[in-house]
Formats: sequence, C-alpha cells, structure tokens
Amino acid sequence: MNRLNTTSVSLAVTPTVVTTLFTHYLNKKNLKEQPTTHLSYDEGLHLIRSFLEYASHHTVEEIQGFTAQWVPHPQWVKLESVTIPDEHLGRAAGLIEDELGPDGIRQVGGRKWWHWRGPKGPLEAEWIEMRADANDRKKNNEPLRRVMLYVHGGAYYFGSVDEHRYQMQRHARKLKARVLAPRYRLAPQFPFPCGLQDCLATYLYLLTMQDPSTIVFAGDSAGGGMVMAMLCLLRDRGIPLPAGGILISPWADLTHSFPSVAGEAPLDYIPQSGFHHKPSRAWPPPNDDEMKILRAEVDKHKKSAKKGAPSADEPEQKQHSAVASTGDGETGVHIDSAGIYAETESFLTVTLDGELVTIKDQIQMYTTNALLSHPLVSPVMQPSLGGLPPLLITVGGGEILRDEQIYLAHKCANPAKYAPPDAVLTDHGRRLLAKYKPTNVQLQVWDDLCHVAPTLSFTHPAKYMYRSIAQFGAWALARAQNRDIEIMDDDEISVITTSGSDTEAGREEQREEGGDNGTQPQDEAMPAEVGRAGDPLPAFKDYMIRQRISRNGAILPLPSAEDLPACRMKPEEIGVIKEGPVRKWLATRHSWNDRYARAKAKAHKKIIKEMIAGYKDFGADEHPPPSALAGQIPVDAELRAGKRRRSFGLAMWSLWGSKHDEMTVERELKANHEPEMRAVTPNESKGAPSDSEAAEPGQSRRHSHQQIVRDEHQTVSEEMEDDTAVAQLIAMRRQQEALHDGIPGSDFAPETGVAGKRPFLDGIALPFSVRNDAETASMITLNSTLTPGSRPLSPVPGSGFASVADPKRDLVDGKPAANGPIDENDSDNEKLEAQRPGIATFVTAM
Repeated sequence: MNRLNTTSVSLAVTPTVVTTLFTHYLNKKNLKEQPTTHLSYDEGLHLIRSFLEYASHHTVEEIQGFTAQWVPHPQWVKLESVTIPDEHLGRAAGLIEDELGPDGIRQVGGRKWWHWRGPKGPLEAEWIEMRADANDRKKNNEPLRRVMLYVHGGAYYFGSVDEHRYQMQRHARKLKARVLAPRYRLAPQFPFPCGLQDCLATYLYLLTMQDPSTIVFAGDSAGGGMVMAMLCLLRDRGIPLPAGGILISPWADLTHSFPSVAGEAPLDYIPQSGFHHKPSRAWPPPNDDEMKILRAEVDKHKKSAKKGAPSADEPEQKQHSAVASTGDGETGVHIDSAGIYAETESFLTVTLDGELVTIKDQIQMYTTNALLSHPLVSPVMQPSLGGLPPLLITVGGGEILRDEQIYLAHKCANPAKYAPPDAVLTDHGRRLLAKYKPTNVQLQVWDDLCHVAPTLSFTHPAKYMYRSIAQFGAWALARAQNRDIEIMDDDEISVITTSGSDTEAGREEQREEGGDNGTQPQDEAMPAEVGRAGDPLPAFKDYMIRQRISRNGAILPLPSAEDLPACRMKPEEIGVIKEGPVRKWLATRHSWNDRYARAKAKAHKKIIKEMIAGYKDFGADEHPPPSALAGQIPVDAELRAGKRRRSFGLAMWSLWGSKHDEMTVERELKANHEPEMRAVTPNESKGAPSDSEAAEPGQSRRHSHQQIVRDEHQTVSEEMEDDTAVAQLIAMRRQQEALHDGIPGSDFAPETGVAGKRPFLDGIALPFSVRNDAETASMITLNSTLTPGSRPLSPVPGSGFASVADPKRDLVDGKPAANGPIDENDSDNEKLEAQRPGIATFVTAM
C-alpha cells in the first residue's frame, strides 16, 4: 500500500467526496432533519471518516508524521514559539507524583522514565493571536487579560498544533484572546503521564506571567479529557485554578463503559470499533504470550552465537490471540491512587456469549489496560468533580461518546449524587467528596452533531458553536476579573453564510425546530425556543445550565436527567468495560492481525534484534509500559527526531477552515474604515452633537462592532437565604447595577437616608421624596402650594433673558394666564414681580 501522504490521501478520499455530492441531492428528503442537510457539513463529515478509515491501514508512525507536518498560517495571524523552562517540567512532575502517591507511581512503572523526552528535545508551545489585536494591545500599552491554554485532541496519539491552528485562531479572534498551545508528547511512544506533565508545565509557565483570572482552559476530544485531569490535579494540589474551562466533546472514559459506545453512531466519524492500525514497532506492543516467544528466541541466539536472528516466519507462526480462556488472567491487588481503589490486573475480563474471557492485548494507546480506570486517565472516575471553575461542556448529539460527556457534566454539578460506590472510595476520596462544592456547568447538547464539530469550522452548525464558546469564555473571564469583557458582535461582523443546499436548508429552520420539539421531552415552564447560541448566559439552576441546541443555533430545553441514559447508570457500572464495545474491537483486531500478519512478524523480528543488543536502563524500580519509547532505547544507537515537512493537503484543509475567518477579518476592517451613514436629526443640523457622541464622547468607531459581556451573578445559588449578609450585599450590588449609563431602570427604587427623609441616588441626595410623605426643609419648599396672594414669577423687563414658559401657551386673550387664584388688583403682586427675577434660560452663542 502507498505511503500516507497528500497524494495518496487525495486519491483515497476523492471517490468519497464525489459520491457524497450525488447522494446528498438524491437523498435530500431523508437528510432534512439532520445537520447533513448542509452540503458542506455532509462533505466534511464523510471526508474525515474516509481519511480515518484510510489511515487505519497505515502505521501509527505514518499518521503521526502526516498530522505533524508544517502548515503555513495566514498573514493576519501572529505566531510566536516559546520554550518551556525545565524548572516547570520538574515542578509538574512533582505535582503528578504527589497526586499518584506511592501505589500510583508503582502502577505507572516508576518515577523517572516519563521524564525522558527523547529526540523531541525541550517542550515547546506556540502563541496564536490576531495580528490586529496584538498591534492594538501594543499601541495602547494594555496588559494581557485574555489567555486561552488550548490542548489539542487526537485520541492522545496523533494531531498537532499546526493541524489544529485553524480552529485555535478562530477562538483567538472571537474571544480577542491570545492562545497558548503546548506541543505535548504523544502516545503510544510517550504514554500516560507524559502528556499530562507537559500540559501542566505549560500552565505553571503561564502563571509566572499571568494572573489565573486571565486564563481559561480549552481542549477538544482527548484534549478535553486532559484539561479535566489538569483541573482536578491543580485543585487537589492547591495550585490556583483558571477562570474557567471549555471542554469540546471531551474523552472522559477510556474504558468505554457508557451505552452510546456500544451502539451505532451513523452521524459520527469516529471508528465504531476503536482505533486500529497496521502493525509496526510502535503499535501494537507484544502481549505477554508474544513476549514469551520473543524472549525464547533471544535466549536461543545467546546460547548459540552461530545462529543468526530468527526468521520473520517464526514469530508469525507463533502469534497468539488477543484473548485468553477463563482462568488465564492474573490476580491483582488493590492499590490506592488519586482517591480510588483499583486493581493492578494486567488483563481485562469481560463476559462474551456467557463465557468469561480475558483480553491480553493493550486496547488504548494512551495507557495500559490496568490504568484505564485511573481518575487521571478517565475523569469520570474522579471521587469528586466539585470545586472546579465554571465549565462549558459541548456535546455532539450524534457522536459515539456523548453519554460519558453528559454524565461528566452532571457529576460536576452534583458530585454527591454521582459519587463512586463506597467499595472503591478511599478515605482520601471521601474527604474530597465532602470538601468541594458543586461546580457550575453549562451543558450544551447539539442535535445530531458529530464529535468535535468545530473541526468542520466552515460549516453552518460549527459557526454557532464557536459563538457559544466565545460567549462563555468572555463571561468566565469577566466573572473572575470582576470587569466587563468586550468581544466581537457576531451579528454585525461575523455573518453565518450559506450556499447551495445550505441556503435551502436554512429556509426550513423554523419548521424543523417546531416539528422536532414534539419528539423531545421539555420542561413545561419553558417555551419551545429559549434563546440562540451565543446569547448571554442565563442563571444557573442547581449549578447547571442545561441546553439542547439545534443545528441552526436555537436553544431548546434539554430533557431531565432521569430521561437521559447516561445519568441512569448504576455507579458500579461506571468504568467497567462492556461486551458490546469489546466485541466490536476484537472483531477488528482479529481482522487486522490476519490481514497484516507479515507486517506484525516483521515488527517482532525488529524487537528481537533490539533485545539482543540490549536497552538502556532507568533503574531497578523503573518499568516503562510496553509501548513506551523510554523502554526501547538501544544501548548502541542514538534516536533522532524526524524532519518536519510541509503538507500541501493539511494546508488546503487549513485554508478551507480559515476562509470564514479571512472574510470576517476583511469585513471588520472595511467596517472600521467606512463612514457611518444615518439620518441627521434637526438638532444635529444646527450643530448640536448627536446622541451617541454625547453619550460616549471618546469611543472609537471600531468599538461599535463589539458587544459587552459582564457577570450578572448567574452562579448565585437559589438556595441562598435572603437574610444572609452575602444575599444582602448581592441585592445591593444588583440595585446599583440597575443603573445603565446613569439612568435608573423602570423598577429601580433608590435608597433613603434616615427614615422619612431625602432619598439618595448613587450617594447623591435628591431634592424630592420617593414613596413617602415626610417633610424636610427642602421638601417643604417643593411641596408648598400657591396662596391666594401669590402669582407665578415672570422675567424682569429688560433683563434680556427668555422665560422658560412658552409665551404662546401662557397667553390667554393676549394676557398672561393665571396658574392659580390671583387677584388682579393686588398691588403687592406688582411689587413682587419687580423685586424678584424670573426663572430664565441661558442661550450660548454658537
């Protein structure tokens, strides 16, 4: 088979693109209720699915090299590479060791091997920012108050910052933030906890220059799971937490114990049977039975120097199955790590067709089978997910991992309800459960969307998701910094365009949303549509904002937790592998072993040669996992990193994904330079300033395309007592914020000083009373009525001042009209008129 490169990938996916184009229009009626009704989404979904299928017939090294190629960036994006100092890597390693504990360190294979970085060298990260935002910040000498630490996804074993840059630059543009993305080490060559150490070190580096309130975490897929592990570890170790976290389709359960993984997912591109690849030196590692054969071959070679290395046929003939019969599994012991008891079994067991079988092959590339349920590997197994900063968890309603993501959100908001069973909780885990309060979570389940929908950034539904992510990120920063955050007004600049069948699909938006509501349970008190994606956050209820969002961005009520399969699982079932996923995985593994038997035998032959030459040793207590490159360092050779090449295919994909951002940047630049066209009022035609200029005299035109995001106390618990001091302070704060630009709202009631006296507005005493009839010195004057001997004041003749009163309105038959009972013959009134000046206005010469 051809190598994995731009040419071979193009030839492989082109038939899928053409076929999808025809079937899209032929099956148009069947797609009307799905996001694939948009042609761009339909093409993108099938293209990624076709690529992953094609890549599975190549080695892990090939897909890693393909997705790690250099990708050029647009000129309107500013990049800067930084090297993370070793001191932060050392501190991150210490935090991980403290969290793992002695048992956990033994379980991962020691405390030294995962510090080794190999040919990759020092840890690097990349700053990504809009060039215009960077120039404005430098010009105005403004501090950096918006930083996003983004951890890219890729099932922990492929992907790169270059490949994900087109997504991260949009997050930077919409949030007007600076994004820092670490180039962390990938499995299977660098399994857990290598990547976790790199990401933690990047955050510790950030803390040396940024306040935690200016940082938000974000990650997609495996990156989302990494972010959750980081947050829990930082919480437990007492490190300041960021302002918030954004988890885009997080991979939170590597045991695949939730129902959605066992079912079918026709609207997702993730392989239904897991990730499989053509055998190579990196993956899969030999299982225990195969290692026995390889060691036997090595012993034979050492005993007889006359014999050469075994032929490739010998390992091939002696390959063993991925499963063993009942009773072949090892009996493990309970270990205590991260607040959970776990068994150190080397093999996983599952019942297939009524028979208990043991899985010998390693399933996930990120870690060994014994560590799949570790809380830092599968965050759903954490004793408590409370005490974290506010989180946004976005879920694709059509993705295969949706149940674990929905469960993760509910566990954050209610740790006690979704706590692990008592049998696996340690004393430390119980303390964590009792110590931390629930976490505020905004859960968004997007109808029928695939895994990490922002990957298809050029599609209609993904653009709404980017808006929602920017809105949450701005709110989290505003809440942490107690200040307003300004972001782009999407309705003004970032237009969600459609073309082709996308336009026709948009015409069905209202009818689709109305018809779809009848099939989904809803809260009776809520309307069918409660908002649009990107709207300001509503108040949290029971620490949650639960939203279901259509492909057109309409926010609908999410069914109650009792109606969601993910929330109905028993605690004992969480983290336990199930028959359905294992059956699909084993079927594909057997098929790949048969199809690529020669490639596997070739890889085993290479291992035998390495074992004869010998490996470097990290120490007596160091036992790297079978796939770890640290355990495969030849004593007589030096490992070198491969040379990065430019990828034309990834560059085209990035260009396609960046097209919307490029158009938006041009539209914003054009809007900032165009004169504002509007009708002129009569007062303005005479030289008077406009209302907008009078209200905001110093504001630039550029700000007219921005919106203000502020914390409106959405996280205040409804259970808070009204008579508490905190509640009173919040009520006072809300009363003050009822003033908008100094103008009281319709429901604003100013406070008063001493009971029965003058009220106060923002600390200023008012010369009239509100809702009381008390008399004070100023009130007596204002409340006094005209007596029969008085008359209204009028201007002194010859004073040159114009009266406030309208002369036409105040004349009756050519004479001044009386405002009260006036005696025309009273001479005292004439003296009063001559002695006291009237109320006048001052006209300034223009």
